[in-house]
Amino acid sequence: MTATGQVAAFTGVRKPFALREYPVPAPAAGAVLVKVRMANVCGSDLHIWRGEYDVSRGHAEPFCLSIGHEMAGEVAELGEGVTHDSAGEPLAGGDRIVYQYFCPCGRCRSCLRRSTPRCAEALRYRYPPDDYPHFNAAYGQYYYLNPGQAVFKVPANVSDDLAGPANCALAQVIEAFRRGRVGLGDHVVIQGAGGLGINAVAVAREMGVAQIIVIDGIESRLELARAFGADETLLLADYPHPDDRVRRVRELTDGWGADAVLEVSGLPAVVPEGLAMLAQGGTYLEVGNINQGKQVEIDPSVLVHGGKSLLGIMWYDPDCLKAALDLLSTKADVYPFEQILSHHYPLKHIDQAFADQDSGSVQRAALLPWAD
Repeated sequence: MTATGQVAAFTGVRKPFALREYPVPAPAAGAVLVKVRMANVCGSDLHIWRGEYDVSRGHAEPFCLSIGHEMAGEVAELGEGVTHDSAGEPLAGGDRIVYQYFCPCGRCRSCLRRSTPRCAEALRYRYPPDDYPHFNAAYGQYYYLNPGQAVFKVPANVSDDLAGPANCALAQVIEAFRRGRVGLGDHVVIQGAGGLGINAVAVAREMGVAQIIVIDGIESRLELARAFGADETLLLADYPHPDDRVRRVRELTDGWGADAVLEVSGLPAVVPEGLAMLAQGGTYLEVGNINQGKQVEIDPSVLVHGGKSLLGIMWYDPDCLKAALDLLSTKADVYPFEQILSHHYPLKHIDQAFADQDSGSVQRAALLPWAD
């Protein structure tokens, strides 16, 4: 095995990543050493890079952190006692896998009550890369999978390009729609047509919803949403004011409104209009607004008089990750999942990948840690 491996460390807002070499650890009992095959630039990673999402944990710049979470890999080495994945499938060296990038503690009140996957201790292994075992995020050649992190073998007919987004974008929207009890006959609005929004179209369609309406400011994204099965799309240029968008959603739903609205744009300003789009008894699924310190004004009586619910959702239960793989394996001929990742970059070109995705010139960038 290679004695050392690279990590692209985040060193500060809009600063170049630092490529660093670290010794490759042997996995302890119950752990798995993963060779990362692909790591993607998720919207939340862009928020970190831009300085909108604070991950400094109180440290003043400059600091050195490992970031990145949307990835797929292969088994480099199994720790003692690891023989099968979380679904009971045999695991061996070289098997392609996807896995949770967080590790719920299983002991806190929220874990025991299964009230949310968002365990407060689930990122306790996300150390700076200088700390052992060094490889604890996506932007590196290896990833150290700790005991307790769910892992699933990737079906043979699912490519890396499809598997890479499974452990964030696809599993996340499956979790959101399940928690929102989205299903047959529902009318759904999706605010934002980035990686999560596009995957959400496929998930909503598979759940049997009656109508999918997608809103975004970029026509090429809406075109992809339509290719995935969106019934209606609203381009911001055509509906520039929130009232225009709310009115159009009402028109498209015969005056009733949406049974569920999924926010994956990451823009606080869209929350009030999303609540206004809901039907009586509808549910607002808040996923995208991860940036701290942002404020938006809402009228809480909208929730009370409308009998509406607002759910904050982050991370997912393991079965959602397994469901994501099953969907990719059985429905890749139905939905153009291969179009979500638009560009590939070697890890050493990570700065260019972030700049290109930030500028909007690429739909979604994928980093290949072993490419030249």
